[in-house]
This record gives sequence, C-alpha cells and structure tokens, in this order.
Amino acid sequence: MEDRFFIYNTLGREKQLFHPMHSPHVGLYVCGPTVYGDAHLGHARPAITFDVLFRYLRYLGYKVRYVRNITDVGHLENDADEGEDKIGKKARLQQLEPMEVVQYYTNRYHVAMSALNVLPPSIEPHASGHIIEQIEFVKKILASGLAYESAGSVYFDVEKYNQKYHYGKLSGRNIDELMDATRNLDGQQEKRRAIDFALWKKASPEHLMHWPSPWSEGFPGWHLECSAMGTKYLGETFDIHGGGMDLMFPHHECEIAQSTAALGHESVHYWMHNNMITINGQKMGKSLGNFITLEELFSGSHPLLNQAFSPMSIRFFILQAHYRSTLDFSNEALLASSKGFSRLMDGYKRLHKLEASVTSTVDVKGLQQRCEEAMNDDLNSPVAIAHLFEAVKAINSIYDGHASISLNDLVELKATMKTFVEDIFGLTSDDLSADESTEAYHKAVDLLLTLRLEAKAKKDWQTADNIRNKLIELGFEVKDTKDGFEWKR
Repeated sequence: MEDRFFIYNTLGREKQLFHPMHSPHVGLYVCGPTVYGDAHLGHARPAITFDVLFRYLRYLGYKVRYVRNITDVGHLENDADEGEDKIGKKARLQQLEPMEVVQYYTNRYHVAMSALNVLPPSIEPHASGHIIEQIEFVKKILASGLAYESAGSVYFDVEKYNQKYHYGKLSGRNIDELMDATRNLDGQQEKRRAIDFALWKKASPEHLMHWPSPWSEGFPGWHLECSAMGTKYLGETFDIHGGGMDLMFPHHECEIAQSTAALGHESVHYWMHNNMITINGQKMGKSLGNFITLEELFSGSHPLLNQAFSPMSIRFFILQAHYRSTLDFSNEALLASSKGFSRLMDGYKRLHKLEASVTSTVDVKGLQQRCEEAMNDDLNSPVAIAHLFEAVKAINSIYDGHASISLNDLVELKATMKTFVEDIFGLTSDDLSADESTEAYHKAVDLLLTLRLEAKAKKDWQTADNIRNKLIELGFEVKDTKDGFEWKR
C-alpha cells in the first residue's frame, strides 16, 4: 500500500506522512461526548471531521478500528478536580439515576449523529464500564513512582514526571509558568502542587457515582478513561488520537503523561485536533451557555436562526472549512452553505440523467486524482469540494445541451462523484423526508406538473400559473426545462 497521506501532527506541529504501525491495520481513538445534555454544533465538528478521516482511511485501503468513547463519569463541573460530576448534578436536579441521564442523552446523541450521516465507531466504550481497567492503570502509575495517594485520592505528580519527561510537549505549555499561574482551589490541600491532577477521587457522601478501590470508595479522574480505554482496545501504542482543540490541554496532555508513566512510553503516534466553532469570535460550548443544539438547528427553533437547516446542510457547512481552521457560526453563513449544498446535489442528480455522446467537449478527466491530492494534504475538504463544483459546472453544461460527454468519461465521472460526495464526504440528498420520498408522492407532484404542461399547451395560462404558485407556496421549487420540468422541495 502506497503511503501518500499527510496529516498535521499536533505533537510535531507539522504535516507528516502517515505511516501506520501495522499496515494495513489502523488504530484510531477519538474523544466522544460527556452525555449530560443534547449534542450541539460544537459536538458535530469533531464527529464529522473524524468520520471523514475514518471514511478516507478506508477508501485508501486501510482496515480501521475506530474507538470513540462515551464519558459518563468523572467529568467534573470545572474540568479540574473539584466540583460536582456533570452527570451526577443533572441526575440530582432531575431526580433520576445517573445512568438514566446517560442513557437518555446517549440515545439522543446517536440519533443526531445518524441524521448527520456520521458512521458509528467500531467500538464505543463507556468510562463507567471500564472502572477495573482504570484502577489497574492507576496502580501502574503508582508503581512508577509518578503518583501519590492523599486522603483516599490519588494524584499524578507532574513536577516529578517532568524531571524525566516533558509535561506540556503537546500544548506547548511551560510547566514553571503553569505552576505559577495555577490558582488554589477548594480541597487543594490534598495535592502537593496545584498543577497535579486526579487519577482517582474519593467520593464525598453526596456523590452519586462511586466504586470500591484500593484507596477509597470513589471514582476515576476524567483524563484517565481515555488512556485506559484507548490502550485496551488499540494496544499500548496506536496510530491516531483525535479530538477538539479545546481538549489539547489539559485532557490530552494528561493522557500523554499518564500513559508514559504507566507504560514507560507514549501511546500515540499522531495527534489530530479540529479547531473550534465560534459565535462572534467566542468558542461555542455548554459551559459558556452560547451553544446551539443540533435539534434547534434542524428545527430552526433557536433565536439566532431564521429557518431550519437540514442535517446535510450542517454537515456541508462543516466540511466547507478545513478542520484545523476556526469556523464562525452565523445564520447567514448557514444560508450560504445551504445554497452551495443544493447546487452540488442538484448537479449530482443531473449527472445521473446525462446521456453519453460519441465524444467529450468537456474535460472531466483527472477529477479523482485532484480530489485525492486535496484529501491527502491533511484532509483538505474545501479544496476537494471546489474540484467537485468544477465538475458540477461541466455537468450543468452537458445537461443544458451546451456540451457533450463520452460514455467512458461519463462512467468515470459518475464513479468519482459517488466516491467523494457519498462515500467520503457522507453527503446525501435531503430535500425530501423519508415519508415524502415515496413513489406515490413523486407521482402526485409529477402529475400536477404534467397537468400544468397541458394547460400551457392549451394556452390556459391562469391554470398553469395557479398550479405553479400553489406548489411554490407549499415549499416546492419548480423549474421549466427543454424536456419538461424539474422540481424539488
């Protein structure tokens, strides 16, 4: 298998040729959601980014084991080592069992991901289902001398670790500056230093989720789960670890430290991080209260939205920006993206109506190579999509009778467009709902427009205009063509 795929490795801060450890097998781990609320646009970006990576690696011929976790314990309110568990707090407020909250929002996350055509991962482990593995991981770190027990909790000794290794290598943070800048928190007296982080926390009496351990009845630290589950399912070393840029510090930095302490070496070869989605330049997130849920986007019910946006238009919106660039949200940006998505899919539909000629008067050769070159350059989806739009121009020209295409070129064009539009970018036509896309529904609309054509032939302009206007009122777009008509919702 030819290695030609370059990805930006956050660890080296450069694009590097992807060379899997055990080709053709690839191990991919991505941090999934903490399931205490509905998924929002910020959750959609990493899900779609690494879905495309998953799809593209398989297109290149790799056999990918994709692990994306569910965080259902240990993620405290302030992302540090104090405060209430986010899921536990939701359960207490709603008078539910914590696992009721977990199940409810996990189900809703899966529904949202399915709507966005995000493929399910190979394995979706829950942190709460791997308590034993996490306890064993803590034991290894303690045995290395790089952690200490304090009042029933276990903390990672960052300063001692840094004497041999480099804490901060992923994020570029300076440990001395971090130690000076870290403010004291409630309960800080348990730690030797403010920068140390929890591997295991003793549960307070009111804490809802806790398990027995050699140190206390308690729960694992937030960072620990990914180290334990990633190495369990992908091995002590694996190829790619992905996630949002906001997880780079402290979450991923702590993962590197934990794994190195427990195993004597780092686990991950390539670290990939998608950038943030912003609103007015500020990161979108639950903790900031400025998020827009995917359900609000699909229904148009958020105050910042003028209309509903389909799941596929949201997916296309995310793919139009490179995954490492900031993507600023606005209603106007989504409208523009929706129009672009419609142009692409209209062209894709027309492609399947084209008839071959003896010769081609359009140049569509090399489309597959150009799209591959873009994707091999660190998943450059915007450039690949630009190449697809060039193909759509040629398709429209042929469709309108201004150009022709040979049979061989048409077969190649159809195959390439399907590969990149559907298989890699995961885009499907969504202008009709499942109920609307029935054969009877299509026939009914076609019948009305056929009656309109007959009215026009009889010069009954009033009837023809009435049919067209009523369809437009109902949300249809009607276009007259040389062969009759086209329509869509």
